[in-house]
Amino acid sequence: MTSSAGLDQDPAAGARNLLQTCAQCREGDRLLIAYEPELHGYFDADVLLSVETEARSLGLHVTLADVGFEPTRGHLPADLISVIAEHDVVLFLSRLGDQLRFSELPDGPRFVVCFASNSHLLGSSFGRADYEALCRVKYAIDDAIAATRRIVVTCSNGTEVTGQLPPADASPRDTSVQRFPMSVFSPVPADLFSGRVALGGFLTGTGSQYYEDYSIEFEGRVWALLDSGRLIGFEGSGADVAKANAHYDRVAAQFDLDRGFVHSWHAGIHPGCGFPWALRENFERWGGAAFGNPRVLHFHTCGAYPPGEISWNVFDPTIELDGVRVWEHGRLYPERFAGGAEILNGYPDLKRLFADPDREIGLGDVA
Repeated sequence: MTSSAGLDQDPAAGARNLLQTCAQCREGDRLLIAYEPELHGYFDADVLLSVETEARSLGLHVTLADVGFEPTRGHLPADLISVIAEHDVVLFLSRLGDQLRFSELPDGPRFVVCFASNSHLLGSSFGRADYEALCRVKYAIDDAIAATRRIVVTCSNGTEVTGQLPPADASPRDTSVQRFPMSVFSPVPADLFSGRVALGGFLTGTGSQYYEDYSIEFEGRVWALLDSGRLIGFEGSGADVAKANAHYDRVAAQFDLDRGFVHSWHAGIHPGCGFPWALRENFERWGGAAFGNPRVLHFHTCGAYPPGEISWNVFDPTIELDGVRVWEHGRLYPERFAGGAEILNGYPDLKRLFADPDREIGLGDVA
């Protein structure tokens, strides 16, 4: 039965959570909203209206900047840099913020990227769930993973990957832009992970660069073979394996990438992250929101930098940390890692959300 977690809509509450709890905006602050117009087919105009309206009601001085959309842009536009310097907070309601999430950004303002691409997502439990509480979950999971000697990732479709963290000084940094909502833990380096990854029926991009044939679908089941952080091949039908290899060849050649490099992986941690639309209607929008659901684990591949250019998506993962199933068949159980029960007891609304999570991830498999 579908959870009712995301059915009550209150975009204003989601906007306050974004502005006050995440971005730490206070009355009198100067807020720059770098937005992507609806005509580009990703962010709906209603989410901009909701956030702008709430920002003004909170006494913020709001500036709007249309940053458009550039498929391969990975830097701040020159005309935006001087404007940024005049603001306390820069909020990206645009894919530009996602493209910049691992980039060096100017000192001074706080930078936030919003993954709620419409007012439904903003007003659902995805946008309303306490940002601070989810940050505490994220930090506790980071600590639990750092203390783990052996990590095993499996799924019912045949994923079986085993590994461990490299030395602490080799761990990747997290994003330079704050995510809203907080949806994933820090990326786990894939250097010491090996095994077989069941792909979710497709390959799609990571939100770093956008290119022609950004997503491809397979006819049957396909598995990626991973050896110490390297893609060494695919298993599946001959046609599907050829299609996967051709996709990697093309993307790697287009951006001059290390084709076989698998950078890192992480899974969703947000129990209210529901995606009620069909995945195949828009892979780009799906990849920019549904990744936060605990039913989704993804690897960053094709490129020796975060997040690479092609993602592997595993559905309903089980993640064992030294034998403890912290994720089980796509459900995250915070009480199973150190400090998790205390977090849930301190945030009763979040505890209820974990008890009855939103299971919609665009697959149409939740009745």
